[in-house]
Amino acid sequence: MRQEDNAALAKIIRDIFIEFDAPLTGTVYSDPQTDHLYEVFTEEKCAYFVAEEDGVVLGGCGVYPTDGLPEGCAELVKFYLSPASRGKGLGRTLMERSFEAAKELGYRQLYLESFPQLATAVGMYKKAGFYDIPEQLGNSGHYATTVWMLKDLD
Repeated sequence: MRQEDNAALAKIIRDIFIEFDAPLTGTVYSDPQTDHLYEVFTEEKCAYFVAEEDGVVLGGCGVYPTDGLPEGCAELVKFYLSPASRGKGLGRTLMERSFEAAKELGYRQLYLESFPQLATAVGMYKKAGFYDIPEQLGNSGHYATTVWMLKDLD
């Protein structure tokens, strides 16, 4: 990830919330960190991967040690792809690379937050081994999410 990717990633993320009519407040849409992902992911015990084609940012996915998560657990975060990149296997590649990074960083579980409006993504998470949990974990500040999932890393 490069600092110059910040604006493109923030636009992709916010455009998806509008596309799928997902809540804008209490989500990554209104989170000020969304405009500064490069800086956020310079912290320890986190990683972020960007997909691009011919120099155009198509999306990204990362692992972040969200405050308040159980010991050994990180969050799969900021996983969004532009409409033009969907269906090409990029999401699966980004997710798998994030799983590998999480293991390398010593995590045993990954948590994520989502919305029913993102049903295709939720289905992909389930296929990758995530399972539903009954309540939000950690302190992401994204109080509007309604889908919470966990994955045990092998």
